[in-house]
Amino acid sequence: MNVPFVDLPIQIKPFEREIREVLESVVFDKADFIMRQDLIDFENAFAEFIGVKHAIGVANGSDALNICVKAFGIGAGDEVITVSHTFVATIAAIVHAGATPVLVDVGSDHNMDITKLDEAINATTKAIIPVHLNGRVCNMEAIMDIAAKYDLKVIEDSAQAIGGMYKGKKAGSFGDFATNSFYPFKILGCFGDGGMITTNDSDLDYRIRCLRDNGQDRQKGEITDWGWNSRLDNLQAAILSVMLKQLPDMITRRREIARLYCDAFKDISDLVIQEAPTDDGDYYDAFQNYVVTTPKRDQFVKYLNENGVGTLISWPVPTHFHPNLKLDSFKLPNTERISREVVSLPMHPALTDEDVAYVTKTVKGFFSN
Repeated sequence: MNVPFVDLPIQIKPFEREIREVLESVVFDKADFIMRQDLIDFENAFAEFIGVKHAIGVANGSDALNICVKAFGIGAGDEVITVSHTFVATIAAIVHAGATPVLVDVGSDHNMDITKLDEAINATTKAIIPVHLNGRVCNMEAIMDIAAKYDLKVIEDSAQAIGGMYKGKKAGSFGDFATNSFYPFKILGCFGDGGMITTNDSDLDYRIRCLRDNGQDRQKGEITDWGWNSRLDNLQAAILSVMLKQLPDMITRRREIARLYCDAFKDISDLVIQEAPTDDGDYYDAFQNYVVTTPKRDQFVKYLNENGVGTLISWPVPTHFHPNLKLDSFKLPNTERISREVVSLPMHPALTDEDVAYVTKTVKGFFSN
């Protein structure tokens, strides 16, 4: 068998009829491309899904981060706390603003270690950017308490956790802002690039809507600030509206697959696996990825790939190890260990039980040998 890490044509197939209708309507019937009703409808539906007042569509997840940092006026002389175990765009948003990133280690769940936060805060700290990784929401109760204690802003990076929850609240509903990515491999993916910012603050909503549209307040005919051309395309919004309706079912399937993996791997001593999904704990994981760690990672990946099982390593080199980024003053032992040992197994809702069975058989085959 061959089980690729992702298989977008198969994943998209269930939506084909509705998406063809959307293409016909948006492109050929209405020619609605920029800032039209489909975008407004999707923003409203997404805000309702997350449980917030406002959602603002932008061009991609990286722009979402850049715009949020800008909206708070963060710049030279300011520090922002985040993690190294994330895609580089999270840290880049801080650097692009002229501020200084302060990196803290992650815990056993690969998310920000909240016990490291207090010692990283000083008089120049302005914000915290927790990253919800692999579909698991950070301990936002503790993070928000610490932010309130020191009067810090919180920007959630929710790119990998749409639909995930902590204590009954969805990722993207805790902080001052949250950023989302609709990159095709994400839990909710579009047919190109796309992103979203969510907030409960109406003043921040207004500021973001201006900043994403070159700083314009189109109603008043004013330029409010130096902004970006970063609008979620109307066509992508219409496609995402189709897929959003099916998102709860897609997450349910991801959790079913995760449960099958957890049951199959729980007795493998050299493999550390994710916590099995439950319906009665603090965490409701959406399983953007199913990650495992093993000291034998490189041999493990080679064996899986040779036997037709696709894998992904995120990230083989910690962000603070890249010399050109000049972040090498940070010592983050858990982040560094995870980067040596982590690998993601196939995880998407179009996987069949037969696919999952083959993956589990292959994984067990490696460790039995």
